[in-house]
Amino acid sequence: MRAQTVWSASLVGRPVLCVGTDLVDVADMRATLTRQPRFRTKAFTEAERAYCEIPEDPAERYAVRFAAKEAVLKALGTGLSGAALTEIEVRRAPEGKPSLLLTGRAAALAQAAGVHSWLISLTHTATRAHALVAGVGAGRPW
Repeated sequence: MRAQTVWSASLVGRPVLCVGTDLVDVADMRATLTRQPRFRTKAFTEAERAYCEIPEDPAERYAVRFAAKEAVLKALGTGLSGAALTEIEVRRAPEGKPSLLLTGRAAALAQAAGVHSWLISLTHTATRAHALVAGVGAGRPW
């Protein structure tokens, strides 16, 4: 059985409990990174910074990760004040599939909401970065 089929089958019967989305302007992110160099360490984990800093212009990668973090906090109903941004890490598998790792208060909020895993979709262009997340529950309630 293909890995994608196994992954899809694991979602059958699991409820989507919350959804969040966010759109970030890449030029705004570029300006923020220039004006506030400490923003990188305030908003992104060491692993995220290592991944984002590879290209000549890292703004697209930072922007889409920021969008994902804000989408998670929207899904959890808190907005940006709900948890530290570094408690939400966007990971990337070797084949490119994104995933989320929540720690600290962000993880506690997700647990309280019944979220056991996340679905995440990221996309970006030279001008816009978009993220969509869905918090998935444990399984059939019956």
